[in-house]
Amino acid sequence: MRPAILDRLFAPVTTLPGIGPQLGRLFERLTGTLVVDLLWHLPSGIIDRRASPPVRALMPDQIVTLRVRVESHEPGAGRRPYRVVCSDDTGTLALVYFNVKGDYLTRLLPIGAERLVSGRIEFYGGLAQMPHPDLVLRPDEGDRLKPIEPVYPLTAGLQLRSMQRALAAALERLPQVPEWIDASLLQRRGWPGWAAALRRVHAPGEAADLLPTDPARERLAYDELLASQLAVALVRARRRRRAGRTIVGSGVLTGKVMAGLDFTPTAAQRLAIAEISGDMAQPRRMMRLLHGDVGSGKTVVALMAMLHAIESGAQAALMAPTEILARQHRETLARLTRPAGIEIGLLTGREKGRARDALLAGLASGLTPIAVGTHALLQPDIVFRDLALVVIDEQHRFGVEQRLALAAKGRAADTLLLSATPIPRTLMMTAYGDLEVSRLAEKPPGRQAVDTRTVALERLDEVVAAVGRALAQGAKAYWICPLVEQSEDADLAAARSRFTALEALLPGRVGLVHGRMRAAEKDRVMAQFSDGPVELMVATTVIEVGVDVPAATVIVVEHAERFGLAQLHQLRGRVGRGARASTCLLLYQSPLGEVARQRLRTLRETDDGFRIAEEDLRLRGAGEVLGTRQSGLPTLRLADLAAHAELIAIADADARLILDRDPGLDSARGQALRTLLYLFRRDEAVQYLRAG
Repeated sequence: MRPAILDRLFAPVTTLPGIGPQLGRLFERLTGTLVVDLLWHLPSGIIDRRASPPVRALMPDQIVTLRVRVESHEPGAGRRPYRVVCSDDTGTLALVYFNVKGDYLTRLLPIGAERLVSGRIEFYGGLAQMPHPDLVLRPDEGDRLKPIEPVYPLTAGLQLRSMQRALAAALERLPQVPEWIDASLLQRRGWPGWAAALRRVHAPGEAADLLPTDPARERLAYDELLASQLAVALVRARRRRRAGRTIVGSGVLTGKVMAGLDFTPTAAQRLAIAEISGDMAQPRRMMRLLHGDVGSGKTVVALMAMLHAIESGAQAALMAPTEILARQHRETLARLTRPAGIEIGLLTGREKGRARDALLAGLASGLTPIAVGTHALLQPDIVFRDLALVVIDEQHRFGVEQRLALAAKGRAADTLLLSATPIPRTLMMTAYGDLEVSRLAEKPPGRQAVDTRTVALERLDEVVAAVGRALAQGAKAYWICPLVEQSEDADLAAARSRFTALEALLPGRVGLVHGRMRAAEKDRVMAQFSDGPVELMVATTVIEVGVDVPAATVIVVEHAERFGLAQLHQLRGRVGRGARASTCLLLYQSPLGEVARQRLRTLRETDDGFRIAEEDLRLRGAGEVLGTRQSGLPTLRLADLAAHAELIAIADADARLILDRDPGLDSARGQALRTLLYLFRRDEAVQYLRAG
């Protein structure tokens, strides 16, 4: 049960005074349904009302607070606004109102009275005016005027005043909670208590109070990170208690496949293979993530794990997010396992009739030891004789439920997750801290460095000519079309338009692939590009991951400024796969914003995917990197993974130490930490404590 002291925070936001159903819907859309959600909605700016110059010295766009005398009223007519003329000893100021009804203003601003007015200054016809003042007060009401006001992100229809009033009411509900942060850490960092920190962040005194390094903001960020890391540690502890099965390979099949490789595995690959086989040999279920740079050789490592399962008499399955990728995996695995004579089945949405029936029979009988497929593997009639290992490629493209559904087709099956995008260390701890991790940080020998250049779109004709010259010398090339406002229809239109233009210049030599094509048509065009007459492939980002055409040595990315860093690095990884030198041309629209400039500069300077991943996290934030918003990972409201990287490491170490000393969270601090878990809705982790 959630501690009773939190009940008033977990009440609907509509229980706050002044928030009815209509306003409540706006708050719910912006911040969430509960009062506690509102508390996590931090100020993004301040309004400083301390400036109080004489009227004569007023400047445009200045926010000021003035003491003035009301001289006259000039009611508006038609489209003319209502003007209230005021003055001080140095000049005249007009208060301007639109759509005035009744005698509201004559009561608020009686002629001859003195008033405090606060708002933004504009000039019209050389005269100073204050349109719709934020505040109009009697001189004796000066204590109602806050010299510094917080500004919050808002949504259409929600006024700043409403947000400020709601937060003031929410802050009044703060309970006295036991301290969950270690006393020495609290003292060392100079952090306030939890309630004091919340009150302080919602009452900033200056712009510096909005920075992530402000002690009150840091403390709240640490609370969120500690809750997250503690929940992750509890999940990890529970997973380690779950019974698995011991899978030990004989080495016969792996030996044959290794002997048939035309390259020597890297030290990183050998280490990853050893880590995975060590996990599989344990009597608990493996849940390991294998991540590495473009071309670092994840497929070979995953294959060795699958061979271990087959050597022990069981089966393995590999699930990929797209049909193109599934078919390519099947071809790669079939080529690598030829020396061992292993049958590899393929199951996508396209397999029908007798071919599908034969594959299902092979899986059910165990005669087909490896199945490669898309989401089609999850269909209820797909039954394995003994599925012992599940490999999920591009794991962030699948929901948690889908990953679990495939593993559920086996008996205590091990799971290996693959990511073709290097994952930043901080994101690894927060998002994947419950997993064991293997990292491939080196590329196999022979991979070519790709010459990366940035070119302004105004030089498009030169780029087209250069691509034409490369094709004339036997190269193949990709032309990636831009992301257009995240709209698939607009992306498709851009791709078709570019295809038409290039086809006119290179008739019969240009292909087009995009996400709306039927899988069979997509495969046909890709096959023509890989081995046939198509020399230039125009594509949307459907070719981003996994597509392998060694003859392709040129890639052009149009409107590169619209893509994320990691995505551009993935696209660049489509070339440089053969023996010939390769080139990546990033076309950008001038002028470039500062973030886009940094992004393109990073790509020119390095091909280290891990460095690129860290920079991508810094520039875009965790919510965008790896599409974490779509993959069931907790969204951080208070912590910034780039700004609070040091705190993540501290929280991770603290969570591990806490559970080592107090695995049931039964001590006084443990009970306080249970409150923390509930506060940040990590209730499921508390259930794990009960479930044992």
